[in-house]
Amino acid sequence: MAAIVRPRRSVLYMPASNARALEKARTLPADGLILDLEDAVAPDAKEAARGQALAALKAGGYGGRELILRVNGLDGPWGRADLAAAAQSGADGVLLPKVEGAGTVREAAELLAAHGAPDGLALWCMIETPRGVLAAAEIAAAHPRLAGLVMGTSDLVKDLHARHTRARLPLLAALGLAVLAARAHGLAIVDGVHLDLADDESFVESCRQGRDLGFDGKSLIHPRQIGPANEIFAPSAEEAAGARRIIAAHAEAVAAGKGVVVVDGRLVENLHVEEARRTVALAEAIAALGAGAPASSRGH
Repeated sequence: MAAIVRPRRSVLYMPASNARALEKARTLPADGLILDLEDAVAPDAKEAARGQALAALKAGGYGGRELILRVNGLDGPWGRADLAAAAQSGADGVLLPKVEGAGTVREAAELLAAHGAPDGLALWCMIETPRGVLAAAEIAAAHPRLAGLVMGTSDLVKDLHARHTRARLPLLAALGLAVLAARAHGLAIVDGVHLDLADDESFVESCRQGRDLGFDGKSLIHPRQIGPANEIFAPSAEEAAGARRIIAAHAEAVAAGKGVVVVDGRLVENLHVEEARRTVALAEAIAALGAGAPASSRGH
């Protein structure tokens, strides 16, 4: 996958069985949408939800938002049909639930290819079980079609027999391992959902924590969460301006034959310039998305 910075500050789950929600999503300022065929859809509504999701994708109107179709597991009665339908659905990505090994990723990639999926259709994997966390590195390296990981923290807390705490201490080891796996293989990674819609303060705290741990953004369960996630996971105006100063000052230093330079009282080396360029690229991509410009479906 091409190493293009793409905003994934807010990635909102939308039940594919809810036509009204799919329509409303066209107007929401989320960076990405996960059209969900799995957890959010009752067994007797799976077939109808698949058809509804495909119709929504075909109709379009979602602007530059990244569109990801979460399919059912390959070990169940709907997963293979979901993948076959997803192959030429027009989605940007396909999200596999409860991935616990590289074999599942390769099998899904083979199924997509067999049904004529374009090269630009990315695979994403949910990391939401203890086995999945321990296998995160092999999952991240499983196939060139893989673009990113999404944490499923609700299922993970359940399987760990842990508790949902404000500081998420029971999850820190798992979150860190998943971020390491994603970054080691050049993948994007999105943090898990925050279930308590009545506690805005703890949601903001979890976004800040996820940002500081290295996540690209937050998966969401309600539109009211979009605004805070977009703000927290975006570079501030001051950060973007500082990044541009670093890039300019370093370029001047290199032209003068110097390897390092001091900017705003801090020593700047190549590693800082690389991060500054990523910050500027992200800020520009966010601005383009807000202006309605299309984004690449392949970018990390």
